[in-house]
Amino acid sequence: MHDHDEEGGGVLWAAFGDLMACLFGIFVLFFAWMVLFEVDLSNDLAEVRAEHEAAEARLDELESALAGPLASGLITLTDGRIGIRGSVLFDSSSAELRQEGKDLLRQLAGPLQGYLEHSGETAMVSGFTDDLQLRRNGSFADNWELSVERALTVVRTLTEAGFPPGRVFAAGFGAQHPIASNADEEGRALNRRVEIAPVPAPLLERLTASTQNGK
Repeated sequence: MHDHDEEGGGVLWAAFGDLMACLFGIFVLFFAWMVLFEVDLSNDLAEVRAEHEAAEARLDELESALAGPLASGLITLTDGRIGIRGSVLFDSSSAELRQEGKDLLRQLAGPLQGYLEHSGETAMVSGFTDDLQLRRNGSFADNWELSVERALTVVRTLTEAGFPPGRVFAAGFGAQHPIASNADEEGRALNRRVEIAPVPAPLLERLTASTQNGK
């Protein structure tokens, strides 16, 4: 009887030892996983921080390159998005560039191209108008058409100045998306504008593919 108890105790202690070994192995694996997870997380955070710092540096370079137009109030710059008042570029109800507008766009083309090349983005040129109806005997059917033609004029001028045609596209929004009230002339003047905004390159690729499929 005594021998049987000792044998049973030995088996029990052996099973307990195996269990503890298993738990210790699990603990070691879990600890190793936590260490690797923290290392990966630290690396990811470092990469994100480096990308953020690089993006800020590129934006600072763009701001420095456009210091003249910014100081003179011809443009605004917010997160890489350039805003230009419509009166700087066009006469009322016209999509033909004023000489001042041509000179400004030629000045913008080089710095904007350099900024977008580093970020891997492309440029969306958007035209906007106020909500006043156009004259019926004018060149354009409505504000939608006017905003599109103005955006296209800006795109053509940028490409003529050396901006890659495959990295820019035009969009017209008419009186939609105002940034001020259309109740007075001051607000309407702010809403008549062109914006050049950086967008992810795949967006342009999808738009191009959609247009080709539509044909």
